[in-house]
Amino acid sequence: MPHTTGPGRIGGDGSVTAHAPAKVNVHLAVHPLREDGFHDLTTVFLAVSLLDSVTAWPDDGLSLTVTGEGADGAVPADSRNLVWQAAELLARHAGVRADAALHIDKSIPAAAGLAGGSADAAAALVALDTLWGTHCTRGDLAVLAAQLGSDVPFSLVGGMALGTGRGEQLTPVLTRRRTDWVLGIAGAGLSTPGVYRELDRLRGAGELPASSVAGTADDVLTALRGGDAGEVAALLANDLQAPALALRPELERGLQAMTGAGALGALVSGSGPTVAGLAEDAQAAAATAEALAGSGAFRAVRAVHGPVPGARLAG
Repeated sequence: MPHTTGPGRIGGDGSVTAHAPAKVNVHLAVHPLREDGFHDLTTVFLAVSLLDSVTAWPDDGLSLTVTGEGADGAVPADSRNLVWQAAELLARHAGVRADAALHIDKSIPAAAGLAGGSADAAAALVALDTLWGTHCTRGDLAVLAAQLGSDVPFSLVGGMALGTGRGEQLTPVLTRRRTDWVLGIAGAGLSTPGVYRELDRLRGAGELPASSVAGTADDVLTALRGGDAGEVAALLANDLQAPALALRPELERGLQAMTGAGALGALVSGSGPTVAGLAEDAQAAAATAEALAGSGAFRAVRAVHGPVPGARLAG
């Protein structure tokens, strides 16, 4: 698909801003460990309306600042950040100097199972493509995204998709059906590699089956396209939930609080520790979020909906 953005998206101060969404894994089956240390996955991705923004300005060299979620140091502001790595990767690909001042305004919490870092990387690719005039196609950006991380390609595409491989192989799924969710955000993050290690340990010890996921991704996609929230709720499943609960037992209280406050169903999102609850509709999501806000089960609660577009220029 040709890239259609142009200099009209560059602000009067020379800046370019792009947004990218959080994701929820509505279905996540983790297959046995591969020889390369990764797992094959089968997952249904849903992009939801909790957005991070990345702004880029012309500058000499690279610099990075962060505000919002994680600005206390949880999100690095140097070459460890995927935004920085995305800038260097795009510059090498396009044969340009990696010159930009970058700023991340975060609403997606770090290490929360919502792909916040991946969203930032995808937004950076889109913003810098315009700032530097590299004229990449979306296909070019998708190839770069896959080099940055397994979730970055979906953050670029957004909407709803079936993910296979490490999650980077995407089959977009078209739907106009909206689903409404409540995100219960825990106080401290969980390490994704740590959750996978715990999954392998539990399986190796015989404490977990090869997969605890009931139903298939196709079943979930059919339910999502059909628009019956009750059917979708019955199919919510995540192989990483058990290891996340083993590492953070108090998440069980969060799951119970979510359904107790009115969610039709709930699961740990990705590697956690965010709990995602499915609501009947927007009004029910708002009511559930309000009920949870004073419960003490989470440090923050957000009512969101999906699917929403992937990384895109602001304005």
